Amino acid sequence: MENKEFRCGFVTIVGRSNVGKSTLMNHMIGMKIAITSSKPQTTRKRIKTVYTDEDGQIIFVDTPGIHTAKNKLSEYMDKAALGALSDVDLIVWVVEPSTFIGRKDNDIAGLLRASKTKVILAVNKADCVKKEELLPVIKAFSEVLDFEAIIPVSALKGQGLDELKKEIIKNLPPGKPMYDEETVTEETVRALSAEIIREKALRCLKDEVPHGIAVEISRMKEGERLTEIDADIICERDSHKGIIIGKGGSMLKKIGTQARTDIEEMLEAHVNLKLFVKVRKDWRDNDTLVKSYGYDPGDL
Repeated sequence: MENKEFRCGFVTIVGRSNVGKSTLMNHMIGMKIAITSSKPQTTRKRIKTVYTDEDGQIIFVDTPGIHTAKNKLSEYMDKAALGALSDVDLIVWVVEPSTFIGRKDNDIAGLLRASKTKVILAVNKADCVKKEELLPVIKAFSEVLDFEAIIPVSALKGQGLDELKKEIIKNLPPGKPMYDEETVTEETVRALSAEIIREKALRCLKDEVPHGIAVEISRMKEGERLTEIDADIICERDSHKGIIIGKGGSMLKKIGTQARTDIEEMLEAHVNLKLFVKVRKDWRDNDTLVKSYGYDPGDL
C-alpha cells in the first residue's frame, strides 16, 4: 500500500461579508470557534484554528469580510483580512452561487491575483440551487481567476466539506504537523467566551442595535465544578444601553441564558455568568478602546 506523505500548511478563508466563512470553518474543524449571525461583518478578528487527520494538518485563518473601512475598528478589520493573504500556502475563496460577479468579488479576485497564492473556490449555499444552475456559476468564476479546484459546498449542512478538506490537504506542502492532534484553536477560553456573548447579543438584538458593541471579560474564575464569569457588553449610546438591558432586564437575561449554554458546552462545566452594560461613546473610532477590546493591529 502506498505510503502517503503527510502535508501541513496555512490556509486563509476569504470572501465578502456574510457569505458563510465562519460557518464553513466551524464545520470543517468540527467545533464552534468563530461566531456567526445573519448580520454582515460579524467576524472582527483573524481566528486561527487547526484541523488534523491522518493525511495532513490544516491551520485555518478565518478573517473579517473585505469591505470599505469607515472607522478605526473597520480599518483593523480590513488590515486583518488583507494581511491574511500573505504568508499562507493556500487560499479558500468562499462565494455564493450566483453568476453575477459584483464589484466586491472582482476586488477580491484582483487581490488574489496579486497575492500569487494558490486558490480553491468554495461555492457555498450550493444546497439552495439546482445542480444544473451551478455550472454557469462555475464557468463565470473560472473566467475571473485560475483555481486549483472549484467545489460546491453547504457550510450549514456540511455538504461537500470532506471533498474540500481532501483538496486543501492535496495542495499543502509536505511537512510535519505544527500542532498536536488535540489542538483546535489558539484562542483563549476568555476570548472565546467574549465572542460567544457578542454572538448572542447580535442575534437577540436583531436590527435594533448596530454593530457598535464589544464584549470584555472583566473577571473569570475557573473552579472544579463552577466557572464564574463577569462580562461587560460595551455599546456606544445611552439609548442602546436601554435596548440591550430590555424591559425589566429581559433582553440582557435572554442574551446571558443563551451565552451561558454555549459556554458551558465549550467548557464542559457549569457557568455562573453575570452581564453588565457599559456605554463608551464612539469607541470604534478610539484607538485605545479598539485595542483594549482585543482588536490590536499590532497583533497582525
